[in-house]
Amino acid sequence: MTEQTPRTVLVTGGNRGIGLAIARSFASQGDNVAITSRSGVGPEDLFTVKADVTDAASIDAAVSQVEEHFGPVEVLVANAGITHDTLLLRMSEDDFSSVIDTNLTGAFRVVQRTVKGMMKKRRGRIILISSVVGLLGGTGQVNYSASKAGLVGMARSVTRELGGRGITANVVAPGFIETEMTEVLDPELKKKYLAQIPANRFAKPEEVARITTWLAGDDASYISGAVIPVDGGLGMGH
Repeated sequence: MTEQTPRTVLVTGGNRGIGLAIARSFASQGDNVAITSRSGVGPEDLFTVKADVTDAASIDAAVSQVEEHFGPVEVLVANAGITHDTLLLRMSEDDFSSVIDTNLTGAFRVVQRTVKGMMKKRRGRIILISSVVGLLGGTGQVNYSASKAGLVGMARSVTRELGGRGITANVVAPGFIETEMTEVLDPELKKKYLAQIPANRFAKPEEVARITTWLAGDDASYISGAVIPVDGGLGMGH
């Protein structure tokens, strides 16, 4: 498959953290990058559209805006996600279903909407941002772990359906990343997490971004249905 630059890249939840690092990584190599945010507000240097991944009509409108501005989406990074961590016996059904609806069903909505343009071009890259806990599990994260594990089955099913049309679908599974979320952790809790990581450090968002841009490039054209860990060895063997 021969890819042309600039491509149209869409990163959901690309206004901060890992999503923003991914968006800027694609932009730095000359791609036309659009990001979604629920507020519609994003960095001035990136084309931002308002979108709520729990609302199919919102996704349709947002993708239509991107298509009008840049053309059909050729690279999709489904990154938008939420957490509602609590122990199983305290977890409400809404705690569970809201996380599934955003993290898993939300990814489905975006993939289904953008893949139409990829099929016409017979070219495309779908990258789903999962988590090490999707396969490793996490205390108090039955909902989050289930949503992130589901992305693996989604990528592999999309690969079987659309692999013959020049479209790949892969999963990136980050571990602990230096973001706003980890900055506010209690120092003792950080030490506990670090003790589980063979690399003995948290990753930087840019390290996840580099793997994501690589998966969208020519060098990864024969990789599909894969789970790429960026976790310092935390989840190895899973």
